[in-house]
Amino acid sequence: MNSSLPFFVDSSCILSCGIEKKLEKRNDFSDFLCNFVAKFRKDPELMDNGISLIIMTTMEQSIENLYKLDGRVPVGKALPFGLQHVLAMFVSNIAPIMILAGAIGLDSSVSAVLIQNCMVIAGIGTLVQLYPVWRIGSRLPIVMGISFTFLSLAIAIAGAHGMGTLIGAVIIGGLVEGTLGLFAKYWIKLIPPVVAATVVTAIGFSLLPVGANSFAGGQGAADFGSMNNWVVGSVTLLACLLCQIFVKGFLRSLSVLVGLLVGYILALFMGMIDFSGLSGLSIVALPKLLPFTPEFNIGAILSVVAVYLVSATETIGDTSALCNSALKRDPKTKEMGAAVCCDGFVSSVSGLFGCTPITSFSQNVGLAAMSGVVNRFTIAMGAIIMIIGGIFPAIGYVLTTIPQAVLGGCTIMMFGSILFAGFGMMARTGFSQRNMVIVSLSLSVGLGFTSATGMFNIFPEIVRTVFADNCVAVVFLLAVILNLVLPKNLDKA
Repeated sequence: MNSSLPFFVDSSCILSCGIEKKLEKRNDFSDFLCNFVAKFRKDPELMDNGISLIIMTTMEQSIENLYKLDGRVPVGKALPFGLQHVLAMFVSNIAPIMILAGAIGLDSSVSAVLIQNCMVIAGIGTLVQLYPVWRIGSRLPIVMGISFTFLSLAIAIAGAHGMGTLIGAVIIGGLVEGTLGLFAKYWIKLIPPVVAATVVTAIGFSLLPVGANSFAGGQGAADFGSMNNWVVGSVTLLACLLCQIFVKGFLRSLSVLVGLLVGYILALFMGMIDFSGLSGLSIVALPKLLPFTPEFNIGAILSVVAVYLVSATETIGDTSALCNSALKRDPKTKEMGAAVCCDGFVSSVSGLFGCTPITSFSQNVGLAAMSGVVNRFTIAMGAIIMIIGGIFPAIGYVLTTIPQAVLGGCTIMMFGSILFAGFGMMARTGFSQRNMVIVSLSLSVGLGFTSATGMFNIFPEIVRTVFADNCVAVVFLLAVILNLVLPKNLDKA
């Protein structure tokens, strides 16, 4: 650049070029800037307007990147959206560990360590999904966290054989699922669009009771269905809805965070939040590796591996739902395989930290679909917040004080978004006679039979563990079988 140009033009040029490098449009932008500067020299008045235009353009591009997979978003903009994702899944992430610890009678100090560890591992798993290591990670905005799918089996194994046996099974099972993901191209054909659409719809239906229970205060809560929970849940939902309707621009995408803040403040004034536990917390506490010594029991390993297959199914469904609803395209085979890889291998790492397996979180898929925010850097901010929350116990504790009713008010809309994504996928597959049979029979059996769990009492324990309370597993298995056995020309018959 000509040294005779004013210094602030040079600075703007450097700044603009730096931003455009990240947008991978350096050459086009350089040509534009050179022409622009040439006009500056002829028209001084254009100088001020031009600099403003460059700054405004780069700002707009940065904000627009919220709705793009790649591209840099200013940290100040990225943080609230990342925090929104953390708040949407936080309680669900720590709940399985809390329930497991209570069910098998773990000491409170051990429970605190495990809660801390599960926050860190959720952050690590999310970062690996966003920024893959080798073939592990899908490069998609998938948020990872501790899975509920394994909870009943985990309680049974840990109760009978101890946490060491459970952790050994988690480590081995994760390696099996991760290896399965590496060879996804050989078996992914078993999951055509109609099967994926059916599974996504089943995930949406399975989450509706979760949202309703949270809205009422959380299953088993002493104040379940109380007036306080109804008021807080309703106000939270209304705040989310009003933000969606009346707020314009990128701020509309923060509707869930707005709802959470409004609901939290209301719950605080209603005396529903207790901060008494803050006083006994240390400032910094590093995660503890191998809090239990792994032990390997073949029966426990086989049982856990069976549930890992269900988890892989859910991950494929979540990946399909995310791509179709938020990214407006079908998922790639490589992406689904890499997502399963991350699901498995990072779950093995989770076992090393004494935690149960992690998986993709459907509520965050719903949040991405509703808000349209899919930027990897932005979601990474949420992952970093989770890791920090695990290192600084006070942060994690404050997040645990969010009432279930507040979360329920937000998740009602998010879970509905997943259902909508499933319906959209079905519409794209077409409403042929063959597809109708696959979808209707799979959903009716999967949703119907698992709502009457006593029907599975005649089956061996491993079958009950995998299928009795998991409609997604039943729907997936039946949809795959029907897709294989039904004639391709059924519509012509």
